[in-house]
Amino acid sequence: MHKLASAEPHVLPVAVETPQHAALGALLDYACGEVLPAGSFVRVPLGQREVAGIVWSRPGDRRAEPGQLRTVAEVLEGLPPLAPRWLDLVDFAAAYYQRGVGELALAVLPPELRRLTDAQVQRRIAKLMKQSTPPAAVPEAAAGQPLTAAQEAALLALAEAGTTPVLLHGVTGSGKTEVYLRAAERTLQLGRQVLVLVPEINLTPQLEARFSARFPGRALVSLHSALTPAERLRHWMLAHVGRADLVLGTRLAVFASLPRLGLVVVDEEHDPSYKQQEGARYSARDLAVYRAHLEKVPVILGSATPSLESWQRAIDGRYRRVTMAERVAQARMPRVRFVDITALPRASGQPPPALAPPLLEALQQRIARGEQSLLLLNRRGWAPVLHCGVCDWKSGCPHCSAWRVFHLGDRTLRCHHCGFTEAVPRACPTCGNLDIAPIGRGTEKLEHQIAEALPGARIGRIDADTTRARGELQARLAAVHAGEVDVLVGTQMVTKGHDFRRVTLVAAINPDGALFSSDFRAPERLFALLMQAAGRAGRDAEHAEHAEMWIQTAQPRHALFAALAANDFERFAAAQLDERRRAGLPPFTHLALLRAEARSAAAAEAFLQAARDEAAQTGHAAAVTLYAPVPPAVARVAGVERLQMLAESASRPALQRFLADWLPRLHGLRSSHKESLKGLLRWAVDVDPLAI
Repeated sequence: MHKLASAEPHVLPVAVETPQHAALGALLDYACGEVLPAGSFVRVPLGQREVAGIVWSRPGDRRAEPGQLRTVAEVLEGLPPLAPRWLDLVDFAAAYYQRGVGELALAVLPPELRRLTDAQVQRRIAKLMKQSTPPAAVPEAAAGQPLTAAQEAALLALAEAGTTPVLLHGVTGSGKTEVYLRAAERTLQLGRQVLVLVPEINLTPQLEARFSARFPGRALVSLHSALTPAERLRHWMLAHVGRADLVLGTRLAVFASLPRLGLVVVDEEHDPSYKQQEGARYSARDLAVYRAHLEKVPVILGSATPSLESWQRAIDGRYRRVTMAERVAQARMPRVRFVDITALPRASGQPPPALAPPLLEALQQRIARGEQSLLLLNRRGWAPVLHCGVCDWKSGCPHCSAWRVFHLGDRTLRCHHCGFTEAVPRACPTCGNLDIAPIGRGTEKLEHQIAEALPGARIGRIDADTTRARGELQARLAAVHAGEVDVLVGTQMVTKGHDFRRVTLVAAINPDGALFSSDFRAPERLFALLMQAAGRAGRDAEHAEHAEMWIQTAQPRHALFAALAANDFERFAAAQLDERRRAGLPPFTHLALLRAEARSAAAAEAFLQAARDEAAQTGHAAAVTLYAPVPPAVARVAGVERLQMLAESASRPALQRFLADWLPRLHGLRSSHKESLKGLLRWAVDVDPLAI
């Protein structure tokens, strides 16, 4: 353990994990008996505790006056310092997303690392080095599939683009993953590391399997929140000391320490999961682009349905767009068919059937041929609400402004926001009526209805309820791949990236809600979801000729569905961008959302009104429009009231200058408005919010 001996002290600026509202400043100065390079890991006293810290800049020739500063307690010499460009990345992210440097820097490192002493670190590093000794000669990459003309053109364009971000727009099944693998092969041959980001944890194992099979003998690690603390620390250390050649992970992996970084890949770049929704609300996709810029390395953003922000950047020439318009082996895209549920015959007073007769017949044909089908319903549970027809009671959550969902399996009413769960009442809690009934349909009910309509069919279900246990998702996916499931019912979990070779029919059940949402991004998300879902059908060229995507809807002539039927993302994107341009919405304007949470709505509103008054005192308010505080769609969660206030500007730099001037002023509002802000719990700003 390296404890510092007394010596003439130097001043070291150190980043420690202090929340921004603690008003301790971005960095804290400590005395140290030696000059340490920026990025060094240290342990320092903070209040009554000893905490982990990172030396953030070189101290130069400054000297601390004796007794003025507290002293660095320990230097973790066993860990190499973090690279200067990693520090630059965190500096940028902290400034752009309006968080403290230390708060962000320590939050993105493995939690286990913050508790280790130098002696413990040195033992772990020595063990890693022994276990991960690189072979004398790394085996050649395994041979891949022959490249299509579009894949060869994409790789050529990537080489020509240099460090200009490449937006790889490839239809589902066009072979984007093979492009990633070939680009990674080139990078590994140069002795560099590869970082691959995926939007969700459940996509990591299958991509990891593809990369492991292609690059035997190469050290590959994953980084995501499902790892144990020990696993996450070990994988991070392997990357940090340069022993990991490939790092695959979710959004937190964008901050992985990679001293030899040579390529960044962001798969499904449109996915909203890349946006962190707690703490520092960063976009991993946008930071991946910025990191590649800092490191001067290529970055690939891949998607069948690129985000409209990335699409517009390609139109503006900031990204290079590369298109792969056809599937591998000339397999055709699924034919899109619509069922108008308003035209279906039904008994008087009865709801329409779960599946329209033509769709049910199509499922039966697939089962008879030994093929598989996938039914998409983006709502889990049996029904979204229980209802009493006598007194109009509904199964609301007492802690949230939302309904509790009825789950038949364990006969519970469960709030999907706060987790509050109760057994289903035997009678209406208000009037005692015994005839309380579910309204609507979730995946649990749809699974039951399909089993009744198709006796003898093997029905599977994949959603958050059926995959809670560790390994359950992989087991259910394996059953689908093995052909042990005829009809798979699932939420959006089953639409992303899965290569189901036997699926020839995909059906979206009543996806109309997003067509009329107040969220301006809802159509973009729906189009992406349906395109991704359609991409699960006909991926095997042998079955592609009769692959179909069915949409069971009450709006079959909607423009979004017309673009989907034509497989025309460009038409859809052009229409959406034109609407947003005329409405002054992103990507043609820039937003930040100030959120307040309190024990009462009055306290949250008082804080936002005080913040609005404070904004008028800044020197940059003229370039920003501040809207009145409003509640979000779910205003109360777990007994906490939530309100939000939108800031909008036509200029991103102007919005950033305004936020940098405005937000520090808000820390003092509690003390200056004690009575009106009594009950205020927390507040935070979300730059470039996805949910408004």
